[in-house]
Amino acid sequence: MPYMMLAGAIALELMATTLLKYAEGFTKPLPTAGCLILYGLCFFLLSKAVEHIHLGVAYATWSGVGIVVTTLISVFLFHQRVNLPTVLGIVLVLAGCVLMNLFGTPH
Repeated sequence: MPYMMLAGAIALELMATTLLKYAEGFTKPLPTAGCLILYGLCFFLLSKAVEHIHLGVAYATWSGVGIVVTTLISVFLFHQRVNLPTVLGIVLVLAGCVLMNLFGTPH
């Protein structure tokens, strides 16, 4: 269940981050309100997840998935480009995320 809460937190954070683009510096009321509400909900779920998942592991997963999916959203929804260093950076972030999940918790 903790990883389901973490997955929900990540999904809400991705939606909130996407709304940041539409909020245009918090000048658009509806995307701004949606963004703030979604961030509040995502941090609530994250706080519940870290009751059972080590903080470093949860945050590595949160940031790793967030970086990858946010980049994909940027490419497909906002038509932003990525280059080889960007892809390499994403691969390194994912490698770090995997290592944290495999070895980041003391046994």
